[in-house]
Parts: sequence; C-alpha cells; structure tokens
Amino acid sequence: MSFLIVGVDGGGTKTKVVVADEQGRELASATGGGSAARPGQTTQAAEMIAQTVKEALASCEREDDVPRVLCAGLAGAGREPERQAVREALVRLEVADHVIVEPDATVALVDAFGDGPGILLVSGTGSACFGRSHTGTFGRCGGWGLNIGDEGSGAWVGRKALSIVAAAADGREPETALLPAVLTALELESSDGLVVWAAHADPAALAKLAGTVITVAATGDLRANSLLALAAEELVTHVRALARQLFADERASIPVALAGGLMERGSFLRKLVEVRLKSAVPGAEVRSEPVIPARGAVRMAMQAAKKRS
Repeated sequence: MSFLIVGVDGGGTKTKVVVADEQGRELASATGGGSAARPGQTTQAAEMIAQTVKEALASCEREDDVPRVLCAGLAGAGREPERQAVREALVRLEVADHVIVEPDATVALVDAFGDGPGILLVSGTGSACFGRSHTGTFGRCGGWGLNIGDEGSGAWVGRKALSIVAAAADGREPETALLPAVLTALELESSDGLVVWAAHADPAALAKLAGTVITVAATGDLRANSLLALAAEELVTHVRALARQLFADERASIPVALAGGLMERGSFLRKLVEVRLKSAVPGAEVRSEPVIPARGAVRMAMQAAKKRS
C-alpha cells in the first residue's frame, strides 16, 4: 500500500487538512477549527491539527496509517518560537513520521507561483502580503496582528464596523443600515450590549461581522461601502509597497494572486481590490486561479518525502 502525505492549512478560523498518496493525489480532506500559531496557544493549535488529520484519515479508511510526512502552513508561524512549539507538539502527538511547520505564506506561495516570482495578498481573519522576486528574494508586508495592523482583514473590517455602529447609535455619524444589521448578527436587542460583546470578541468573532458589512454594502448603504473601499485601499497599499521592495517599480510586470476568505473569486471586496490595483499597481497581473494553501503544503510534503526515501 502506498504511503501517505498530509498538507495542512491552519488559519485563525479554520484548519483544512488534505491527505494524499505519494503522487500527490488527494484521497481525503477534512476541516476543523482554527489552528493559528498564536503565542500561548500552540498546544491547542497542534491538538486541532491532530484531530482534523485523524478525521481526514478516517474518511479514506486509513485511520491506522501514520503519514510519512505532514507539512503544516500556519498563520502566526512566521515567528520562530511559535513555529517550533507547534512542531514539537505535533511530534509528541505522533501525527506523522516527519513533521514540517511553515508560515502560511510559504505554502500559499508554492501553490500560487511554484518557485517563480509573484506577490500574494491574503485577506481572511487577518491580512498580510508576501512575495518572491525574480532572484528568489522573499518579502513580507503587513501581518502585524489586529492590535496594530491586519488592515483590510475580516477582523479589521469587523472592528471598524463596531466603531461605526457605536457612533451611529450616539448620533455622531449619520444613520446607517449597519446598526440594525450588526445587532441582528450579534443577536443583541440594543446597542447597549455591544460593549460586553466586544470585550469578549476574538479576531475570529470580529471577522464574522465582515460578512454582515458586505451584505449591507450590497444594498447600497453608503457607510458600509465606504468601509469596504477603505479596506480595499489598505490591502492594495500592501501590494504596492511589496512591489516596490521586490520589483523596484509598481509598473513592472508582476504576477499577483489573491487568497483568503474575503478574496474568494467574485467576492465584493475582491472586486474592489482588483479595480484599485489597476491604477495603484499598474504592472499587476492578477491571476484568476484560486490559491489553495493546503495544496501547496501537500507539494512541500511530497518534496520532503522524496528526499527522505
């Protein structure tokens, strides 16, 4: 029987696991809760990955097999202490004979561009921009976390929406359909409950409000539309900064890929970003193909398995 390899895409909201054979053919997949490598939460992240891997193996009736290589691309794993802590926890959990933990950007870049140059903009629960130049130089922009960054992300949009709703409730801003929509989404009877809800909201909870903002914007609400326009501007600024860093000029021909929950093909925010890129980064050549980080993780696991065989 062929050996197994596993690719993992772990974000703040969900974990996608793909089980494949030694040729990289997908045998099964499973989705679990978030497994971002956050400080102080690395054990929980590893446990979530292990549980989701177990479910994926069971779905292809290989639950008794130990994969030869597991490669996990995780949000937050760009920091060495967290990356190492998650890897050690996964080794202890015996999820595979060999465990690789990489930043989510690494596996996403592999899926988007292989070994070639390009810029990848990610907007999901958090946001960040990553790229590789023609000479192989790696660059990063953003991804500082919600407290000081993550502009244009779902959590950022959600937090901004709460500020707008609070101001509208006070009369400091004009009326907006965001106020009743957000209260409905949070199952609150009045704006008085916002303070308590926000005090306990984590980035994943805030990010869910982005969907509410998008729904309201589609009805023509000016405040919701202006918020998403600002989010698009912030995201495009990341691409422009990285284009200048890696390609010297934003007018140079640059392959650009978009990934993350808010950048799914046809999404409201993606359309805004694509339109703004045309003027802000004239050299951007936006790829329509979806970026599947778990698939990039599988490719990296395959390469590692070949080296070990």
